[in-house]
Amino acid sequence: MITAARRSGLLCALTATAAALLPAAPAHAAPPHSPGLRFGACPDSVPDPQGPDRVECGELSVPLDRGSPDGRHIRLAVSRVPASGTAGERRGVLLVNPGGPGGSGLPYAVTKRAKLPESVRRAYDVIGFDPRGTGRSAPADCGPMGGLFDAPGEDPVPMDPAAERAHLDTLRRTADDCATGVGAALPHLSTTETARDMDALRAALGERRISYLGVSYGTYLGAAYAARFPHRVDRMVLDSVVGPEDWYDFDLRQARALLRQRDTFFGWTAAHAERFGLGATATAVRAAYQRARDTLAARPVNGFGAAAFDRTVYRALGRTERWTALADGIRAYLRTGDVRLLRPAEPFDGAASRTYEAANRTVKCADGPGPTPARVVTGLRRLRGLDPQPVLTGVEASVCAYWHHRPAHRTALGSPAAPPVLLVASDHDPVTPVAGARAMQRRLPGSRLVTLHDDYSHGVFASRGNACVDGAAAAYLVGGTVPSADVHCTGPGLPTP
Repeated sequence: MITAARRSGLLCALTATAAALLPAAPAHAAPPHSPGLRFGACPDSVPDPQGPDRVECGELSVPLDRGSPDGRHIRLAVSRVPASGTAGERRGVLLVNPGGPGGSGLPYAVTKRAKLPESVRRAYDVIGFDPRGTGRSAPADCGPMGGLFDAPGEDPVPMDPAAERAHLDTLRRTADDCATGVGAALPHLSTTETARDMDALRAALGERRISYLGVSYGTYLGAAYAARFPHRVDRMVLDSVVGPEDWYDFDLRQARALLRQRDTFFGWTAAHAERFGLGATATAVRAAYQRARDTLAARPVNGFGAAAFDRTVYRALGRTERWTALADGIRAYLRTGDVRLLRPAEPFDGAASRTYEAANRTVKCADGPGPTPARVVTGLRRLRGLDPQPVLTGVEASVCAYWHHRPAHRTALGSPAAPPVLLVASDHDPVTPVAGARAMQRRLPGSRLVTLHDDYSHGVFASRGNACVDGAAAAYLVGGTVPSADVHCTGPGLPTP
């Protein structure tokens, strides 16, 4: 644990210590000609930027199977917001990815860019894209996914051998549905193939090298690009880092971190007992939480049962600004039976959600060997040993135990030939635990880790509003300033409801 005094001595050490400079890329007076990629109007899903900036969209054709370049092609949806600075300030393109796997990146060029420091907006054309299998880029379709979208769905936490067998059967049916729906594309919707698509996009944009900002799964994608195309990397920020491990191992690590985060949430709610009325101790709040879940499992409300409750909890635990709504939702349900505050704003069975869930599992299972069914059961039992009521919403890679295409090799991540990368992490992020950032740093020699201490949320750079983090990342992206040592920033602590 870093003490407050030590943190203050290390905060934003960029100005107090020597820093290395990456070579500057040549400035361009305007975005270069884009052979094979014509930009025009965007679909309605892409918001308009604020102010004088503009967004434009296009499509890039790439082979589905690069082993058969003359075979079936798919079209990748691409968006671009040009740099707002002068010709002398512009230094290239910044590809961005919001995470997942399964997240649509097309609108992200607008939404993420709006939060970036002005110096970054002035320097880069921000490029968003839907990775293959997501959004408008040959979206994956797994149909019913073993009943995932049923309302109410089955309780996702199997508590006895019979329930474990039923859980495995659900995984098998999900894998069968994906094989039927995705078909011949199943082996080709992988992170490695998306990294190749990124390089095709680089070439189509007329750039010798690209800079990149990836969040969550986007860090895994960035590390895969650095492994395959290290000489094409200019500057790369990996924020909220997925560790370099099998997806199933990562999912289990996340599930354990979520248990710790939920305990923190129980204690925080108890500390504000007058505000929430769920109990004055963490034990009392946990009992209220369990009472709500048990009752919803037994008697769902308008299709909202245990599975939907767990999805709400999973989403809320990752960002502390959602904790108040979660506590209020539990209280409202226990007092009145009303689940409106617990329901997501977007329907879970909507088209975007169906594509996301299908792409998530398809990409994870295409990235490397999956677990065996026996290992899935062992993992479940170990999580229940840690806590009798774990949150299993994020353990998507368990379906890979029955996947119809089982790759022999894992996705390659990182390279000593890549230039120094800036990694960013929150030290209590339960979605991508900080240990993953430290492990990925070892795959990228010379890279630096910026840690936001006393923070409990997922997504840091241009997200948490922390001047220390944002300043370090902007100095790196714009000026090429690589800190001489890892950077430690002070976070906001737990929120006030």
